[in-house]
Amino acid sequence: MALDDSPQRTSGSMRRTDLDWLRILAVLLLVPFHSALIFVLAPHSIMYVKDAINSEFMDRMAGAIHQFHMPLLFLISGASTWFALQRRSMKGYLRERISRLLVPAIFTIVVLLPPMTYITQLINGKAHGFGQHFLNFFIFNPSDLTGYSGNLTPAHVWFILFLFVFSVIALPLFWLERREKNHRISIRIARFFEKPFALFLWVIPLALTASLDILGDKNPLYYFTTFCLGYLLMTSPGYQKAIDRLTWTALVLGVIFEILRQTWSPGFQEWSLAWIGHGIMEQSIRWLFVLALLGLGRRFLTGSGKLLSYLSEAAFPFYLLHLPVNTLVGYFVIQLEAAIAVKYLVIVTLTTLITFGFYELARRVSPLRFLLGMKSRSTEKKVAPLPAGS
Repeated sequence: MALDDSPQRTSGSMRRTDLDWLRILAVLLLVPFHSALIFVLAPHSIMYVKDAINSEFMDRMAGAIHQFHMPLLFLISGASTWFALQRRSMKGYLRERISRLLVPAIFTIVVLLPPMTYITQLINGKAHGFGQHFLNFFIFNPSDLTGYSGNLTPAHVWFILFLFVFSVIALPLFWLERREKNHRISIRIARFFEKPFALFLWVIPLALTASLDILGDKNPLYYFTTFCLGYLLMTSPGYQKAIDRLTWTALVLGVIFEILRQTWSPGFQEWSLAWIGHGIMEQSIRWLFVLALLGLGRRFLTGSGKLLSYLSEAAFPFYLLHLPVNTLVGYFVIQLEAAIAVKYLVIVTLTTLITFGFYELARRVSPLRFLLGMKSRSTEKKVAPLPAGS
């Protein structure tokens, strides 16, 4: 679901501002995350500009964020789909997914990513002029989608493309769930997961899907499961009650397991008991942190107002814009003679400010609003926000 969609109940309950805030905070967290990767030289750490010095601290910090970050975004997107389908037809939903996911994804890939990957070519001394690079960018190499070679890459837009495909594939299932007969089945399922610790059992399907070697850390089956799970959690208030009871337990267990993960070497033979145990622990960490954040958000992220409205609209274009800006800022900052901590703070600060600056410009230009997935100003004026309890 588009990152600026506001989860909102339509059947007598309050607006889910907690999910709004969690989505916003997760998007803003991308800047510290990608900025940290600038100082991680490991080849699996994909970032389009790199410092010459490797930082183990940045590597560990980025690894800890990675544990929960994308699962949380996919789960919230699934939850937002439940809210969206309460007030849209299937045709209207698909039409909106095209205009607010697919169109911005294509725009970002065609317009924003070639300059970003050109910076990588400059750093590596392989640049032959931007015009030639732009043409080379659209050469599709299925064996290398990183963009490091100057060829086509979705970069961070993979998340948006996945959401579009997931939305289309899952829509018939979600629509069937909405029928009264099938909705009663969802309620029965929810009653089981209201039992103490039953929600922890979702680690099993998540671990099984994650164990399949499909696109590495961008495993579509794992994230599709997470997306559908987000929808499911909205079908009954009982799920949130169960999450509320498990919040602190999930947080403590998640922290303990993450400490173990950081100190437990993963160099095990594939499908050995140690390898399986390590994999289950990793997936447990991801699910425990997601449950903890959902519970903490429900407790503490309850504020609304102008700031929430502003950031809710800004979240999606911020997501699209932040990585090209982060790459450009990082390109200049890493050339400074300064400590890693100083460079990191400068990169995070400038990236955040400049990205919001570009957003402020884009939100005032109607074509850019459309290309970056924002609603038109005329639509915002015609459609009044739904009051709490509507």
